[in-house]
Amino acid sequence: MLTLRKSQDRGYADHGWLKSYHSFSFAGYYDPKHMGWGNLRVINEDRIAPGTGFGTHGHRDMEIISYVLSGELAHKDTMGNVKGIPPGDVQRMSAGRGVMHSEFNHAPEQQTHFLQIWIEPNVTGIEPSYEQKSFPESEKRGKLRLVASPDAAQGSVKIHADARVYAGLFDGAETAELHLDAGRKAYVHLVKGELQVNGQKLGGGDAALLENESRVTVSNGQAAEVLVFDLGE
Repeated sequence: MLTLRKSQDRGYADHGWLKSYHSFSFAGYYDPKHMGWGNLRVINEDRIAPGTGFGTHGHRDMEIISYVLSGELAHKDTMGNVKGIPPGDVQRMSAGRGVMHSEFNHAPEQQTHFLQIWIEPNVTGIEPSYEQKSFPESEKRGKLRLVASPDAAQGSVKIHADARVYAGLFDGAETAELHLDAGRKAYVHLVKGELQVNGQKLGGGDAALLENESRVTVSNGQAAEVLVFDLGE
């Protein structure tokens, strides 16, 4: 079964310095029908105004992934990491038993546009950790490139969760298929462009929620960038 979640049906918050679309209930946005999907708990599409950002705040027992679309995200945490995250990089922070961090857009004139993704871990109370890797466009063109996994397969970042995250870029006749094991769920988030998912047309910001399906097929893209999540409970 495939359920379409339209971009305009997401929650939205405008804080002035931050404009954010929420795929699932988050902060002031509450929708009991959209509390998460499998162990995927948060996808926030954030736009941070120039010279602003999230001040120091804490997390615990959550796998947090940042996927930057444009601009650059400056990260600083209590583990000693001071990083810049450009488009094409995937950052993973395992909050474990607790970590404090901040995220900023230091550019004076450019907005930072990124996805903030939270996945429930399958182990709690671990030592916090950080990882960041670059995945060039050539590795995502016309295919679903594994970017996060429990076993760091294919050079992906390692997450402490029963989930695999794929990123892809699709145009025209390019197509890719992902097999799903019985009992697992999938979530397809179209970052931008147009794309068909199992024959269903999606536009930028739309998502497809899949359960009791044996595969995910993406095709007929138009300047499409997509994330596909293979999820446990």
